[in-house]
Amino acid sequence: MDAITIGVDLAKTVFQIHGVDATGETVVRKQLRRRQVLPFFKKLAPCLVGMEACATAHHWARQLEALGHQVRLMPPRYVKAYVRRNKNDGADAAAICEAVTRPTMRFVAVKSAEQQSVLMLHRSRAHLAELGIVARVGLPQVNALLAVIADEADDRLPPLARSCLQGLAAQLMSLEGEIAAAGQRIHAWHRSNEASRRLETIPGIGPITASALAATITDPSLFRSGRELAAWIGLVPRQTSTGGKARLGRISKQGDPYLRWLLVVGAMTVIRHAKRRGTANPWLAELIAHKPTKVAAVALANKLARIAWALLRDGGTYQTPAAAAVA
Repeated sequence: MDAITIGVDLAKTVFQIHGVDATGETVVRKQLRRRQVLPFFKKLAPCLVGMEACATAHHWARQLEALGHQVRLMPPRYVKAYVRRNKNDGADAAAICEAVTRPTMRFVAVKSAEQQSVLMLHRSRAHLAELGIVARVGLPQVNALLAVIADEADDRLPPLARSCLQGLAAQLMSLEGEIAAAGQRIHAWHRSNEASRRLETIPGIGPITASALAATITDPSLFRSGRELAAWIGLVPRQTSTGGKARLGRISKQGDPYLRWLLVVGAMTVIRHAKRRGTANPWLAELIAHKPTKVAAVALANKLARIAWALLRDGGTYQTPAAAAVA
């Protein structure tokens, strides 16, 4: 078998393989059980392997790269255009095999196990925060409610209701502790990572956002410019242009919603600080003066993403416009 390009449709148990030779002719089309995947690729000469960037793609990409293959991951929505007629595993694998060879295809960098671990910390922290958002332990009102639940002598609460609420209170306290522990682990990784520490020098980007950016953007050279990174995160206007008329709407909200949320939150913090104490940045001052706060926050978040891309690509730390001018 002389396959030079193989598309793999990933699944939990059954994987679909579609391979073509140098002329584009199909040379292999088969299903593999999970235990058969690595032995199958061990027998092949090094070739180009395409996969959709899904939950397990980074794991399999690392495994196949260790066997000498060149693995490229693609966003599933970009592969969809190459699916012919009915959708099934065979058609998906064929579409992946074709899409991976396209010169205009956008690829996703393969993450290391460490980078995936850091992002898992971020995701767990976010989910736990969502679970505790209704009643956070730090609020005085919640502390008062917890005191009522804990006070057995307080007869305002029936015994049956108290027994139910005690379980909820214990869960709330446990969640708060897990959120704090996840935050500590993220900070520890941030301090150990040189790129993350450099990103923290950007105003509006703290350890949480810096570590998320450093763990997500493994290869900044995949983006030709900072604008491409901002577009990938979903911080650029959605275009509905036609007939030579440019129509720009709200931001696309494509890409990574977690990174987008972190950058917008950081931008809001910068804007609130600038409104209270002023800013030496003329661009930011002009933006705040003429745009609504949330619109200004999205524009600033876009700029933060561009600056982050420049630091990841070129190294160094952030310098304020005044400091850069003096230098």
